[in-house]
Amino acid sequence: MKKINIVDHVVSFFNPEAGMRRTAAREVTKVLNGYEQGGASHQKKSMRGWIASALSPKDDIDPSLDTLRGRSRDLYMNGPIGTAAIRTTRTNVIGLGLRLKSRIDAETLGLTPEQADEWSGITEKEFGLWAESKHSDALRMNDFYDQQGVAFQGMLLNGDSFAAFRQGKRTPWMPYSLRLHLFVADRICTPFSSGTLGDAVEGTYKNGNRIISGVEVDETGALVAYHVANSYAREYNTGKLREWVRIEAYGEQTGRPNILHLMDTERAEQRRGVPMLAPVIETLKQITRYTEAELQAAVVAGLFTVFVKTKGATNENPLGSMIPLEQQVASTDPTSYEMGAGAINVLEPGEEIEIANPGRPNANFDPFVSALCRYIGAALEIPVELLLKSFQSSYSASRAALLEAWKMFRMRRQWTAKEFCQPIYEEWLAEAIALGRIKAPGFFSDPIIRKAWSQAEWNGPAPGQLDPVKEVEASERKIALGLSTREREAIETNGSDYWTNLQHLEIEERAMRKAGLSSNANIPKTLDPEKEVKKEDEEDQ
Repeated sequence: MKKINIVDHVVSFFNPEAGMRRTAAREVTKVLNGYEQGGASHQKKSMRGWIASALSPKDDIDPSLDTLRGRSRDLYMNGPIGTAAIRTTRTNVIGLGLRLKSRIDAETLGLTPEQADEWSGITEKEFGLWAESKHSDALRMNDFYDQQGVAFQGMLLNGDSFAAFRQGKRTPWMPYSLRLHLFVADRICTPFSSGTLGDAVEGTYKNGNRIISGVEVDETGALVAYHVANSYAREYNTGKLREWVRIEAYGEQTGRPNILHLMDTERAEQRRGVPMLAPVIETLKQITRYTEAELQAAVVAGLFTVFVKTKGATNENPLGSMIPLEQQVASTDPTSYEMGAGAINVLEPGEEIEIANPGRPNANFDPFVSALCRYIGAALEIPVELLLKSFQSSYSASRAALLEAWKMFRMRRQWTAKEFCQPIYEEWLAEAIALGRIKAPGFFSDPIIRKAWSQAEWNGPAPGQLDPVKEVEASERKIALGLSTREREAIETNGSDYWTNLQHLEIEERAMRKAGLSSNANIPKTLDPEKEVKKEDEEDQ
């Protein structure tokens, strides 16, 4: 019942009709000033059939995950544009792998810059011993850098990806026991024993905690553990019963993670991720069907087929050996007529053939598909030029498209480094220090000191250069104005390390001057190649 204020009461007492008009006008004004006039309207014809409900993340996402994952994988395996979207993102974000650059907090640790550089160099070499070996993988299939690509692409494809820390045997060629075991998202699910009859969304663990799509949470909603199945839901030929292993999310004594969960969280209290292609699955599938239909129509239009009419009954091919054997129609099926390159079909008496002109190739095919790809690219944050690998616009337009894409690539790279690479590096560093292979005083006694020793950057592939001359000139300007550093520009230009470049340039400069050749290398004045050459000559003498 609507509330009527005192003025309306007075007006209604003396003039009931005017009071009714005042109340009705007030309600109409509320509607006109709110969302009921637009997106929340149930009266407009365009909105009557739009039935939407506001559910929890679990109810909105989890029941549809199996279908979304299956369709996402199908589009990746069989849809060119879906494949391009996934691989373009993986290539630009991860590439050959994000590389470690130790950046310890020398001030907090009381170290000089020279001591910090020396420690970082030793640590990076030690980490390379583990990271560049396939023994870092529990399955011995990929090294650490390849595992980054597998985990990241699995997250894009399935919505989320998991990596568990395991311990292997130390060997003379691998002194570290840390191993990574990557899991596909399907294996993290609610166990049968939790009161469900299958891969249900929700169940209850024996301690009373809720299990939501394989993720165990306590009464406050805090993450507790993950439940990992030993096989996939539709894997029937394993010869063993399907069982689950419970992996606690964090170590009880150390507080460090036991399993990493890569997921692009979209909503609060969301437990499982959504595949990257989910918003555009229908559009991508329709484009794939349309492309296949146009391709088939173009093939049919390109075939030249001859049909021979006969006046009387015949049981033999009147053309005899004129028709190649591979182009003849099987005689067992008199109603079968085939189209092929130069194929010849003989019709039965009284039969006629009518050929429709398919009108292919279709002149509207490319504009139509390109328009749809622009919508898909907008949803995935990938410009259509990059999605289709077609740069036909001006330099400014193409560069703007690349810069816009790299906003997303950099965000995903920093997120992957924070959620995947850095925790793994910290776990490895703890073992290396415990073994005594790396010296880091105070690492296990103070969390602030531990963080100072563990700080690092992760560098990946650099953006492409449309015009290298303009890119380098822009880098020079940024360095001159103090907007960037030589080290950062080296990384972003070609992914190289500035200090390594400087050392190699110094060696090359000395070698060229010693050979009597000139060089245009811009070596800093602090490095005097002539003095170095004289010093070497004196040493040789």
